[in-house]
Amino acid sequence: MSRFETKEAKVHYIFSRIAKRYDLMNTVLSFRQHKIWRTAVMKRMNVQPGTSAIDVCTGTGDWAIALAKAVGEDGRVVGLDFCEPMLEEAERKVVRQGVAKQVQMVHGNAMALPFDDNTFDYATIGFALRNVPDVEYVIGEMARVVKPGGMVVSLELSKPEWPLFRALYYFYFENILPRIGNLAAKDGVSYSWLPESLRSFPDRRGLEEIFQRAGLVRVESKPFTGGIAAMHLGYKPQP
Repeated sequence: MSRFETKEAKVHYIFSRIAKRYDLMNTVLSFRQHKIWRTAVMKRMNVQPGTSAIDVCTGTGDWAIALAKAVGEDGRVVGLDFCEPMLEEAERKVVRQGVAKQVQMVHGNAMALPFDDNTFDYATIGFALRNVPDVEYVIGEMARVVKPGGMVVSLELSKPEWPLFRALYYFYFENILPRIGNLAAKDGVSYSWLPESLRSFPDRRGLEEIFQRAGLVRVESKPFTGGIAAMHLGYKPQP
């Protein structure tokens, strides 16, 4: 029997433990690719100055900071996370990056975003959709809080589509990455969660369908680095 009663409890435990190492381990384990992927997604989003955004499951705040720099001093960004140690790291980073004026860090749950309908121009979630209790519900919540015509965007690990590369990647992801991560985290749980979280997560086309079922239109996706990650983007319909 699992020591955790729910997926949510397990995820909270894991990210509370690794908060201080999260940025370094992401860079090491992804070979810095996660920064390249996010830069490409931001270019596609073409975030406009003076707009508003919410970064759901913001973690240590990297995407919220990138959004804040894009919206400028006249814009507004909310970074939301349910893990207090991760938010503490994010708040320190926001100050260091000089964007505290336009960024608000909020303790909250992706399954019940504490904002009214039609509040933001953009809603993003980065490398966290695998961790939520209900993927479709969270995408629906993100769609709810963006304005008509607003954009919902996910950047997430995915499943390579080329069979040989997929086999090589899964060997690294299942056998090597968790060992390196767990040594750094000093437990046998934190980075073993990575392959576990991906097994039941939909592939790129499956996540496209979830975006569409959430009522988003003009849905598109783009694989990165042979499909080990993918961007998904959709728009809230205009009335």
